[in-house]
This record gives sequence, structure tokens and C-alpha cells, in this order.
Amino acid sequence: MKIITEPNELRNWSREQRKNGQSIGIVPTMGALHEGHSSLLEASVENNDATILTIFVNPAQFAPHEDFDTYPRTFEGDCKIAAVVGVDVVYAPNTKNMYPRNYASYVEVERLQDGLCGGTRPHFFKGVATVVAKLFNAADADRAYFGLKDGQQIAIIKRMVRDLDFGVEIVALPTVREQDGLAMSSRNKYLTDEERKRSLCISQALFRSIAQMKNGCVDSDAIIETVRANLYQVDRIDYVSIVDADEMTPVDTIERPVMLAIAVFVGETRLIDNIRFEPTATQTSAPDTLIAQEA
Repeated sequence: MKIITEPNELRNWSREQRKNGQSIGIVPTMGALHEGHSSLLEASVENNDATILTIFVNPAQFAPHEDFDTYPRTFEGDCKIAAVVGVDVVYAPNTKNMYPRNYASYVEVERLQDGLCGGTRPHFFKGVATVVAKLFNAADADRAYFGLKDGQQIAIIKRMVRDLDFGVEIVALPTVREQDGLAMSSRNKYLTDEERKRSLCISQALFRSIAQMKNGCVDSDAIIETVRANLYQVDRIDYVSIVDADEMTPVDTIERPVMLAIAVFVGETRLIDNIRFEPTATQTSAPDTLIAQEA
């Protein structure tokens, strides 16, 4: 497995693979890998001739008061995981490589970045879209792999890829959860044992919303009210929202694919999770035909 830190070196490596007729997959991460990341890497290794894992804690997506300095950094352990899975390249640029002196160019995806996480973290998706665009330019991959837990991020990246003519296919894979239902996240490491137990109400609230949907409820406000009532063990709710699955805009009535998204604080740790719903045309008359897809 090769470790690369310079964008031009990665670009040259990718060109060599293409000359040999090889397909390339990329899995962008900030490191601190868990089983969710491993599932993305395994999918890329299975479906491409070569796989690039990127590890870069991106300062552009953190506000000054957020956890950039304390974000888990486990590079050696991440590389061991990557090697076991069969990754070909770990791309780990430093901040100077990604944002050289007098850096002034950013990518923003209008409208899709305004609500949900973008509402309380207005800096966030500008940083995400910019760094992902830079990774895509350096890697020139055929496919990029992301987890559905970051539902708004995936919608934004898909729109950026479409609008800016990136030649990469975005592959979105289901959220990987702990056995008790908690969505895997690098920030779970911040939780104390007591906070970890309380955080289970997040996924439980989402799972209960599935039953509500299956029973024929299409009123977004009613579902949101139930979810909020079931989040009694968190310390603060950032948002609970039901949005169009593609446009990320709030919907009043569930008539098309939607995402029910949650962001909360347990202790000082901000956690996100979501569930996607695809109602059928006969939902109200035959609610048991509703398709609920876990994200």
C-alpha cells in the first residue's frame, strides 16, 4: 500500500492506473476509521481495480468554536485497517498542500446547503464541497463512496458532481450501526459511558417513526412531534426535520421520497442520524405497503 501526500503525485499515480485500463474508487474520510468506513472501502475494493482512501481533517468545515483541534486522529491505525481491506493508496495531504498561502477559491451548492446542518453550521458545506472537489480533481476516480448517515452531504456532493460535470459516480451506502442501533461515527469516541447509553434514543426515535409511517401518517409535523418526544434523553435538539430526499427542502405532507433527519447534542457531542422513506402511491389506503429504507 502506497502513502501519498502531494496532489500531483496522486494525479500521476491515477493516470498510470488509467493507462493500464484500471478503474479507480475513492473513499474520502477525515480518518478515525470505524466499521462504517470499512464497509465503504470494502465496496470500493470489490467494484474497482484500485482504491484510494483519503485522510484529511479539513479545517475549512470547522468553525473556530468547534472540535478541529480535538478531532480524533488515528493515522497509523487507519492505515492498518486500509491495508487489511486491500486499499492501494492512502492519500493524506497536509493543510499547506490543500490550502496554500492566499487560498481564495471555494465551492458552494446553493439551496441544498441552507437547511439542516447548514442552518446551524453555515460554514460547513462550503468547506465540504471545496475539499471533496479538490480530492476528486487529484484522484480522477471512477466512483466515490459515502455513507448515507451524512444524507445532506451526499445530496450536496451529488448536485455538485452533476452541475460541475465531474466524471465520477457517487455511490451511497447504508448507515452502519452498532448492535444496539447507534449510528457509527468518529465522534462517538467523545461520549462517556452514560452519554453513550442516552444516545440510543436517537436511533430508537427514528425507528419508531417507521411504525408511524406504516400506520398511514403522512403529516410531517405529527411525525416530528413524536420524534422530539422520544428524544427526551438528549441534552439539546439542534433540529428534527423531514425534507425532500433530493432537494433537502422541508415538506408538510409525505408524498414522495423524504429524509427524516436529526441533529442533537449528548453532553458536548453533536450527533446526527437519519432515516429515508419512500411512500408508495397507495400509502394512505394501504399503509403496510410503505417502503422504509434505513439510512
